[in-house]
Amino acid sequence: MELRALGRSGLKVSRLGLGTMTWGAGTDPDEAAAILVAFHDAGGTLVDTAVSYAQGDSERILGALIADVVPRSELLLASKAGLSWDGDQRSVNTSRGALLNALEESLTNLGVDHLDLWQVHTVDHSVPAEETLAALDAAVSSGKVRYAGLSNYPGWRTAQAATWQRAVPGRTPLVSNQVRYSLLERGVEREVLPACAELGLGILAYSPLGGGVLTGKYRHGVPSDSRGAAQGRSLASYSDSRQVGIVEAVATAADGLATSPITVALSWLRNRPGVAAAIVGARTLGQLTAAVQSLAVELPLEIQLALDDVSAPWSGYPEDVR
Repeated sequence: MELRALGRSGLKVSRLGLGTMTWGAGTDPDEAAAILVAFHDAGGTLVDTAVSYAQGDSERILGALIADVVPRSELLLASKAGLSWDGDQRSVNTSRGALLNALEESLTNLGVDHLDLWQVHTVDHSVPAEETLAALDAAVSSGKVRYAGLSNYPGWRTAQAATWQRAVPGRTPLVSNQVRYSLLERGVEREVLPACAELGLGILAYSPLGGGVLTGKYRHGVPSDSRGAAQGRSLASYSDSRQVGIVEAVATAADGLATSPITVALSWLRNRPGVAAAIVGARTLGQLTAAVQSLAVELPLEIQLALDDVSAPWSGYPEDVR
């Protein structure tokens, strides 16, 4: 699997990253082990988790596997902090104390002495940006984190944080922003991607298959074994005309190329400017295998352009000012 630099940093990540959000919450340890081994055997290195995933079980399962199944030295461990859940109640806290406590929890869960990439999971509007960023400085200077990044940050906050870190020698430069990005969700192209490109941050794209919608499995209903069914979604949530058009375009391209919609969607995304890796949250070994197979296919230019056109986001200010 090809490795690509994360932004303008020296950190190189595999073009596919393995997301572990479902580990411990739908994906059991045995299935997780099979997924991790297959990912490693395919040359994958970047494994993404978070202290909040499955109340820490995602990290704990991963920690057990890197102790017994795949060598820690052959993986890049990325985790996130600042977001937690109590049932359906979402809590955000990116204060220095909360972040550094979460870092210690992640290291304990994983059974390691450092993370390769540590990311602020989301923006906390109640905490000054400089306090949040100071926690990243402390984590890197302590040796417990190698590189620092952001997640779910909008364009202006990305620019603010990256510029703050570059303003004074000795602060930790930011290397990435992990954002939702797919043919169904291209809103980050308005301001987030330009900010990252200007300031040297690489893009880690999560939900690259639009929560499974781009696989085509919701075209005629909600399969009983799907994530949509588990979350109580209805077909209506996948039936707006623009979304249907994109899904059908992907399916048509897949038929023409004698490949899968997964391959088409992932191949389109990995060639987008600034994208270092697409993070695939495979719940099963079969899903991971399909994602890895996509690496062997390059979309013809005319298909890339057609998909660009059918999925083009509304530009908004300032391009559409009249």
